[in-house]
Amino acid sequence: MTRSGAKTPFVAIACGGTGGHLFPGLAVAEQLTQRGCTVTLLISPKEVDQQAVKSVRGMSIVTLPAVALQNRNYFSFARSFVKSLFAAKKTFRQRRPDAVLTMGGFTGAPPVWVGKDFGAKTFLHESNTIPGRANRLLARFVDEAFIGFSETASRLRVPRGAITHTGTPVRPQFQPREPGACRTAFGLDPHRPTILVMGGSQGASGINKLILAALPLLADRVSTWQWLHLTGANDFERVKAAYAARGIEAVVRPFLAEMDLVLGAATVAVSRAGASSLAEIAAISLPSLLVPFPAAADNHQYHNARAFEATGAARLLEQENATPDAVAAVLRELAENETSRVSLQAALASWHAPRAAELIASHILKTIGERFAFGAQGGEKVDVRGGMNLKVVA
Repeated sequence: MTRSGAKTPFVAIACGGTGGHLFPGLAVAEQLTQRGCTVTLLISPKEVDQQAVKSVRGMSIVTLPAVALQNRNYFSFARSFVKSLFAAKKTFRQRRPDAVLTMGGFTGAPPVWVGKDFGAKTFLHESNTIPGRANRLLARFVDEAFIGFSETASRLRVPRGAITHTGTPVRPQFQPREPGACRTAFGLDPHRPTILVMGGSQGASGINKLILAALPLLADRVSTWQWLHLTGANDFERVKAAYAARGIEAVVRPFLAEMDLVLGAATVAVSRAGASSLAEIAAISLPSLLVPFPAAADNHQYHNARAFEATGAARLLEQENATPDAVAAVLRELAENETSRVSLQAALASWHAPRAAELIASHILKTIGERFAFGAQGGEKVDVRGGMNLKVVA
């Protein structure tokens, strides 16, 4: 029996606000449910959250009335924060949590603080090189912090517990795929090089403008390349018309949920540099041109992308310096030079953390006193003693 009196551990995961928080949280939740835990996901009212959880099975969903602090709207932020505290308290009164994990962002603080009042062990995961404001604050109070980049350890203060470098979790469907089958799923030619363009939920507009400006310089590739372009809602019609006007074979969508197939279809991607997207790119082993979102908090996407570029795992262009000529040159190189692609893929392997979700689940269960043996291969168990020193023992 756990402290809550239930037969199985109850873990609450706050992972709302962006796909970069939600999808890694889902990966950890899946690992915990496979090991017999009861899991509740705490998400925001944002459409990206509500759409993404429609297919979730085997766990409960609670929407917190949280909103991000934007345009110095302190009153709305404070009001939603207080409402989220009460909503989390109501949820935890129905069943006391054994553990609360936040994946970062504005939905994370209320459940962690309320969870501590209910006696839960508390955890956070920081996927970016530069920790977000919420995680910087919460790090002082949690029992353990998990990080996606090793350099993040020096930027988090966790006086009460350990910092463990796990990598950033990805869902199990993100793995190298047969490109032809993925392209066929979207009505594309299975044999033609495919350029994927994606800007994420916040930063699509800048990338859309860059690509449309570069298209005239790639006119000689109209008959050999094809494009898969995720535009976001605002630019969909304009981008679709631009491809049609030039007679370019392209699948243009505002958004696609099947991101494992989207990445699997690509020869090369043009992408922002959110940590979750980078983890998925590494899992798929996809050569990419990274254009960090310049308005990201603390310019964290640039630092994420710089870490990848420094190890030869991606090409990097800052948006303010990304001329159409530079974009076109990188796309030509990566789409047509197999040696360059193989070099990037070899470097990407060091960034893929296939057991990140397992490690996080294992540490949580160890801390709350449950003994769940698991392993991805042949019944391996994870030795979770210590902080940064992880090792796998038979």
